[in-house]
Amino acid sequence: MKIHRGIVCRTIPLTPVLRRVTLGGAGVTDFLSTGIGDEYVRVFFPHGDDPTDVSLPVPDGDWWASPEGAPTAPMRTYTISGVRPDVGEVDIDFVLHSAGIAGPWAAAAEPGHVIGLNSPTGLYAPPPQTSWQVLVTDLTGLPAVARIATRVAEGIRTRIVVEITDESDRIAIASGEGVEITWVLGGNGTGPSTLGRIVRSIVDERLPLDEGYVWVAGETVALRDVRKYLRKELGLPAAQFKVVCYWSPIENWDSKYAALPPEVQRELDAIWSDARDDEPEDTQLRFESRLDQLGL
Repeated sequence: MKIHRGIVCRTIPLTPVLRRVTLGGAGVTDFLSTGIGDEYVRVFFPHGDDPTDVSLPVPDGDWWASPEGAPTAPMRTYTISGVRPDVGEVDIDFVLHSAGIAGPWAAAAEPGHVIGLNSPTGLYAPPPQTSWQVLVTDLTGLPAVARIATRVAEGIRTRIVVEITDESDRIAIASGEGVEITWVLGGNGTGPSTLGRIVRSIVDERLPLDEGYVWVAGETVALRDVRKYLRKELGLPAAQFKVVCYWSPIENWDSKYAALPPEVQRELDAIWSDARDDEPEDTQLRFESRLDQLGL
């Protein structure tokens, strides 16, 4: 793993709520893209009022650590929108909102401002036998599906559905033959998410399920139903779907989780430590079921 220091080169408004930030500088000239459409990075933001001062962590095995005596930089996870190694630039698209760390930073970002990012990892991985795929997301996954759409292999029928808050949220998505894109209104923190209903309405026994791949990203709580539907109700093998939780609608989720009684936290940890050779998707379902009971 590597930690890169990215300097803002420019920002471009893609929609009223989506802003593209392009990073450059010597720190990203060796940024190595995985080539996977939904590759993501951890982004490290300034810890104080100076937008050029970022306390970058240092690699620590497969993770990272703050240097002794240095402040810990606020961190969020974001999808890479584009990489241009020939000119040493990396794009990240941010959904703008007034709360939190990332949205306000992106709204105020200007050339010369600095953030950190680690080496990317990708999750999108349709099996070799895939003849069709369904990609469903809210605004947070729009950069990923836009990038995936440009790289769909010939012969794979692709249905993309994006949940947006307003018609102005649409962006142009370059795609080839056999790719269908639908925009629906809802969710995104302004109302109940429709991601679960969308997936259930498209992916069922009418399709040759053994030839398909389903990729769904967005609001965490809504995606719990999606995971349960795909894995338990349809019985899809884990290799044929990916459910990616990008954000939680529960305010202060981290602090609420940290405030759980020690015995409850041990119980939740044991779901993973006792799983042994269980399929991780099944372990995740047990974990999410318990979170639902706890109101998290």
